[in-house]
Amino acid sequence: MENVDALAREIKVLVFDQYGTVVDMQQGLVDAVSTFLKDKGWDGEPHRFVTWWRRTHYENSMIDALCDRGHTPYRQIGHRAVSFVMDRCEISYSQDEVCWLVSQIEKLKPFPDVVEALQKLRDGGYKLAILSNGDRDMLEAAKPHIGFPFDHTTSVQDAGYFKPHWKTYATVEEQLNVDRSSCLFVANHAFDCHGAKSYGMRTAFIDRRKRPFGETPHQPDLIVSNFKELADALVSD
Repeated sequence: MENVDALAREIKVLVFDQYGTVVDMQQGLVDAVSTFLKDKGWDGEPHRFVTWWRRTHYENSMIDALCDRGHTPYRQIGHRAVSFVMDRCEISYSQDEVCWLVSQIEKLKPFPDVVEALQKLRDGGYKLAILSNGDRDMLEAAKPHIGFPFDHTTSVQDAGYFKPHWKTYATVEEQLNVDRSSCLFVANHAFDCHGAKSYGMRTAFIDRRKRPFGETPHQPDLIVSNFKELADALVSD
């Protein structure tokens, strides 16, 4: 990993993934769906339902990017994923219920350590941005629930591909008007760090679940357990 002092000196902008990095997607969606699933009479574990949902969504978004036949909105991918999982679980549902479930993504709250750490990073002189697979309107709707005003938000709609396609990172670089080497991309997902690092950004892996990053030439420049560790590493008290 790169020397932290050099990293702190050379980075101008921190670019954050939103879903699962800034906001707690797994627990937030478990809380949102638990009563719904109980009312449906499904006796499985809500966290498994959410995991299947998220994995299906990820798979479908990667297929969409790789087929390269036009970008499908995140919300539409989400509707397909939720419908598939409910079919798998043999749960009867309406399209209104599918829409409601996907809309819960817009209401997710940040991890407890996030807002204070973001403020410390801003006070330390860094510009803070979001690069998300979410649709523009979904990201706009999420802002009040996050409770911290980022300097810039980029949706992959602007690039026409889902992350980790290189054009997504190129798009945020262009919008921010800063060289990629001055950007530290921050994510809880190894695949997202792979994409950003292969494009030429520095990367920080938020390893909340104590997982190995894996063998890849695109190793992160920094590995931390949470946002507090990230802020403490980059900003001196």
